[in-house]
Amino acid sequence: MHTVELLEQALIVAEQLGYHVRHEWLGGSGGGACEFAGKKWLFVDLAWNAVEQLDQVSKALLADPGIYMVKLSPAMKQWLGIRKTA
Repeated sequence: MHTVELLEQALIVAEQLGYHVRHEWLGGSGGGACEFAGKKWLFVDLAWNAVEQLDQVSKALLADPGIYMVKLSPAMKQWLGIRKTA
């Protein structure tokens, strides 16, 4: 699966986990997940390429304990390193 397709899937998963996703030009200085005003936010830095953005979103997903409660595609499970549990 292509990086852009994985990124699109990862952003959908983030929304399923309750994140409000914002795509902002942050000049390559970062972004990532945070919580304020009682809401979960995910800032994706548009200065980064698709691989860097996917890495940024993946880190946020893996830090969220809810990741194990949502349905993931096989490609997304493989990318995130999530194995099926017994």
